[in-house]
Amino acid sequence: MQSQLKSAIAEAFVQADTNLRLKQPTRAFEWLELAHILTQRHPCLHAKSHWLMLRLGLQTKDYREVLGQIPRIVAALLFSRIWVPIGNTGRARVSAFLPMPVPEDLQQLLANDN
Repeated sequence: MQSQLKSAIAEAFVQADTNLRLKQPTRAFEWLELAHILTQRHPCLHAKSHWLMLRLGLQTKDYREVLGQIPRIVAALLFSRIWVPIGNTGRARVSAFLPMPVPEDLQQLLANDN
């Protein structure tokens, strides 16, 4: 994994954690969605993004989010190296199988991520 991608992932997780602790769920979810897109090809980091979404779902009492994240954590660990729906934000409110457009600023970071 290239250093710029590693830095962007680390920053996304730090910002998500900060917003989670500050009880700013909208901002925390935005950072976790970013982290999810960036980590889709890396099983443990991908699962971490879903785990934090589950925690945030618990914090906000969004049980749809909690229930939706449980199978996504397992799938992230098992299938991230095989197939992922590129660009998917990882939230329970979107299909786990739906590819989505990758924001332009992330495309360059992901260009050499194999």
